[in-house]
Amino acid sequence: MIRAEPLLRLRMPAEWEAHSAVWLAWPFEEEHWTGGLEAVRAEFTALCRVIAGAERLEILVRDASAGREVEAALEGLDFRCHLSRYADIWLRDTGPVFCANPSGDSAAVAFRFNGWGGRYLFEDDIGVAARVAELAGCRVYRVALFCEGGALETDGCGTAISTASCLLNANRNPGAGPNGVFECLRNVLGIEKLLWLRRGLAGDHTDGHVDTLARFVAPGRVLCMRAAGTEDPNREVLEEIESDLRGMLDARGRELEVLTLPSPGAICGADGELLPASYLNFYVANDAVAVPAYGSVYDEDAAEMVGRCFPGRRAVSLPARELLSGGGAFHCITQQQPGLSNRKPDPVVDPGDALRGLGRRE
Repeated sequence: MIRAEPLLRLRMPAEWEAHSAVWLAWPFEEEHWTGGLEAVRAEFTALCRVIAGAERLEILVRDASAGREVEAALEGLDFRCHLSRYADIWLRDTGPVFCANPSGDSAAVAFRFNGWGGRYLFEDDIGVAARVAELAGCRVYRVALFCEGGALETDGCGTAISTASCLLNANRNPGAGPNGVFECLRNVLGIEKLLWLRRGLAGDHTDGHVDTLARFVAPGRVLCMRAAGTEDPNREVLEEIESDLRGMLDARGRELEVLTLPSPGAICGADGELLPASYLNFYVANDAVAVPAYGSVYDEDAAEMVGRCFPGRRAVSLPARELLSGGGAFHCITQQQPGLSNRKPDPVVDPGDALRGLGRRE
C-alpha cells in the first residue's frame, strides 16, 4: 500500500516549457563505463555545449579536483559547480522532479529511491533529490512512492504516461495498484489522468522507463518508435506500445495523436549484450533538442523527425553510445528546473572555499 499524500496543488510542467537551468552530475567512476571515463565525458561535454546559452548548467561535482575538470571542459559556458555526494550521474532518476506551485515559484518533489528496484543501490545516491532541491533554493516535498523521474512523462496539462512494469513492480511499490499510484501522483503532481504502458525495452535495467518508450511533444500528441525491420529485438514491444497509445484518451478526453520515428534497431555493448537504445531519450532544452545517436543508419532520420516535433528549436544529433553503455542517454542524465519566477537565482551553494568561483560567468 502507498501512504496517502496530502493535496499539494503542484504542477509538473512539460519539458518544452521554459527552463531556468538544467541539473547534471560530472561522471567520475571509471568502472561504470565500458568505453572509459574520458569517452563518456566527451559525450557529456558535447551535450552541455548544445544546452548552454539558453539555460544555465548546474553541475554536481564530488570534489574540488572534479570542479577544475569541469572548468576546463566547459570553458566559456554559463555553468556553476556544486560540491555534493552522488554515485551515479542519472539525475533524471536520483534527482528531484521540479514543479510549479500555486505561488508561481518552483518547488521540488523527492520520491523515494531504491536503486531502480534494488539493482544498483549506492548510499551516495540516497538523498540526492533533497540535496539538489536545497541547492536550487526550492522547497522540497518528500513523497512515499518509490519512483524515478524517467518513469513519468507529462504534457503539462494533466496527462501523464508511465509503465506498469516499473511503478507497479513489486521491487518498488509492493501491493500498490494503478489506482493507488494515480492517487499519489494526482495529489502531488496535479496529474488528472495516468496512462499505462505495459513494459519496456529489452536490456533495460529500469524495468521500462517511459522516457525510452513514449514522449509527449505537445498536449495530446505523443511520439513513439516503430521497429527497424522484422529483426528488431523490440519489435513486439514497440508494436504493442503504438497500438496501446492509439486507443488512449488524454485528460481532456481527446484521442492521442500518435507520431512515430524509427527504432535504432539492435545496439549491443562490447560484450555483445543488448542495450536499451532509444531515440526518445532526447532532452528538450530552451532552444534545442539533443537527440542521442548510436551509430545506427537511422540516427539522422530520427533527429530530423524529432526536430519537426519542436519547431523553433534546433535538433542536434549527438553521439551517446558511451553513455548508453551505462544504461541511458541524454534524458537520463538531465533534470530541468522550470523558469517559473523572476526572482534572481541564489548564489552558488558552496560548502567551503574549494569550489569558489568555479564556472561563474558574468
